[in-house]
Amino acid sequence: MKIDRNNLQEHLLTHQLSIVGKTIEDAKKQKDWFQKWTFTEEQHNQFKDYAIPLIQKTLKCSKSHAIKSFQWFDLGFGLRLNHEDIQNHQPSE
Repeated sequence: MKIDRNNLQEHLLTHQLSIVGKTIEDAKKQKDWFQKWTFTEEQHNQFKDYAIPLIQKTLKCSKSHAIKSFQWFDLGFGLRLNHEDIQNHQPSE
């Protein structure tokens, strides 16, 4: 399937879910999937590294515009970061 402006958002959501081993069909079956499924920081960075160049290429925009578009997508549809994982990676004092 060719990725274009019309299906970019769905593609990003599908890719994001695949990183955590889920599908859109799984999300449709689980009412509160957005609250339960989380990313590790590493998974989020992996998704971001994939999404920004794709957004830039698909929308034919600058990198800074692609980053802003990614941030809006992430705010609206991005999986939450697993806070336990973040706390475990904090530097010790």
